[in-house]
Amino acid sequence: MIVIVGLGGGIGAVFRYALGNYVNKRAKTNFPFGTFVINILGSFILGLINHLYLDKSISTTLWLFIGVGILGGFTTFSTFGYEAILLLLAKKYKAALSYIILSTIISICGAYIGFHIFR
Repeated sequence: MIVIVGLGGGIGAVFRYALGNYVNKRAKTNFPFGTFVINILGSFILGLINHLYLDKSISTTLWLFIGVGILGGFTTFSTFGYEAILLLLAKKYKAALSYIILSTIISICGAYIGFHIFR
């Protein structure tokens, strides 16, 4: 099972890198939209996948591959923390506060919606 998680994690990391670059190039701002979008999207998908797993609609192997592996490699709390610190160090307090609050609230809402979308 650890190989399944590792393979998923590698795939998720590649997706994170590609999507983060894509979003950041188009955003043309100092706000870290790439990580913002990635964490919200990942939270939504994780809520959805978790619901499917708990509902016995997907196997444990698929849960480990997607939920733990791909989404674990895709979402990134460490980058979120780092980017928040960079905004604070640049004295962009409003952007930092917005990033922290919006990322947290919208990611939780995304997970909630993903979990309840098929109920």
